[in-house]
Amino acid sequence: MKTFKIFGVVAVVIGILTALTLESCSAEQVAAYKNKSGAQLWGENCIRCHTTPSPAAYNDTDWDTIGLHMQVRANLTKKQAKKIFDFIKSAN
Repeated sequence: MKTFKIFGVVAVVIGILTALTLESCSAEQVAAYKNKSGAQLWGENCIRCHTTPSPAAYNDTDWDTIGLHMQVRANLTKKQAKKIFDFIKSAN
């Protein structure tokens, strides 16, 4: 039970920090981030942690599976993940 309380507190702290971060962004910054292409999001998010394989290295089904995993690992929204993996699949 103690573990659940700790996770709850951590979740609240993360939520507050996220809200404060988003409040400090201007409307223009938020809009610019939302309007980024899949290629831009791929370059900013995926490459910061690891090298990426060629889009041809996997088929579309494999990329869908990888996309679900990486959406969680990279803390991407569903929309961001869709843009990234649509971009990757278009080059596949």
